[in-house]
Amino acid sequence: MSGLPLREAFLLPTGVYFDGNSLGPLSWAAHAAVERRMRQWHHHGVAAWDEWIGLAERLAPALARLVGATADEVIPTGGITVNLHAVLAGLYRPAGRRRHIVALAHEFPSDLYALRSWTERHDAELRLVGSGDEIVDEAQIEAALDDEVALAWLPVVTYRAGQRLDVARLTRAAHGAGALAGWDAAHSIGAVPHAFHDDGADVAVWCSYKYLNAGPGAPGGLFLHRRHHGRPPGLPGWWGHERASQFEMRPDFTPEPGAAGWQMGTPSILALAGLEGALAMFEEVRIDEVRERSLRLTRRLIDAVDRALPELQVVTPRDDERRGGHVALRHEHAGGLSRALRARDVVADFRRPDLLRLAPVALYNDEDEIDTVVRTLRDIVDEGAHLHPAPDTAAVP
Repeated sequence: MSGLPLREAFLLPTGVYFDGNSLGPLSWAAHAAVERRMRQWHHHGVAAWDEWIGLAERLAPALARLVGATADEVIPTGGITVNLHAVLAGLYRPAGRRRHIVALAHEFPSDLYALRSWTERHDAELRLVGSGDEIVDEAQIEAALDDEVALAWLPVVTYRAGQRLDVARLTRAAHGAGALAGWDAAHSIGAVPHAFHDDGADVAVWCSYKYLNAGPGAPGGLFLHRRHHGRPPGLPGWWGHERASQFEMRPDFTPEPGAAGWQMGTPSILALAGLEGALAMFEEVRIDEVRERSLRLTRRLIDAVDRALPELQVVTPRDDERRGGHVALRHEHAGGLSRALRARDVVADFRRPDLLRLAPVALYNDEDEIDTVVRTLRDIVDEGAHLHPAPDTAAVP
């Protein structure tokens, strides 16, 4: 086992930070990488592009190891919504009866906005599964995959409840029904292992500012299985052009091979630098080590809540295989609990109407902090501080 947690490698906020599933903290490595790219800009100006061109491609192997892919199947680019639109433009081909998209009712809203815009464009339906429950039965998803479905779009880990779906099983089910299988890995990359290539996923997107700790608004990523590499991108752009002839300024688009050809505009080098430094952290540990420690921490948190806080209902699956990296607790005053925790230097997360999310992250949180959080929650409930909490001025996305 490596030396987890790596607390000294991060510039952690004061108190206990249990909201890395929303925004990961700054690492010294990311700090240094951004400063290095800023110095290049300062000293070399436009000549620094000699170093910067190809930076995204150089980061692809590290990302590929985290998502279980080959380097040419992965590229850091865009954001989740932009990448999802690019995916739909390039792969979603409704024809005849096979035109609808299946997704979870509790999918992150931005994904649903994008998916619905494309189904409406093609006079198709966005069919939502699991509208009544935080935890979805995977058999319900399988049952929704009939011969009218062109694409199943699912999260690896649900953002509200922290339920981990079985990528291999549901990808097989989608393919068996004649549909494509696409995945949103926003709440899983950097917290759980993936095997997108071997599991046969067609495509996936993610952000890098949560468990990857690459910084607010950092570039996301895109996985495109090799079986689709001959397909041209649906939204071609300057940065996806074949690198060898990019500056010949040809009027016709020739894509760079693999996922790199699905890039669009010129990337932000300073934002890529945050990802560059953040990925260096994952060169020091194996993702299976991260997962093993994450499961120990979330299990300890669930057990402690069961013992000390019967007023709070654990929503997240207790089965290790079905749990992501955060724990969701239901309470009618979850918003008040979140604000009261912040007033006591514990940063958690509230999702309307009644979910408190806590993320003990393997890279930098420890067991003592779990005990502190549970003890603080117990004090808040006993004192009734959650009923009249101080206003929360923090903006939480």
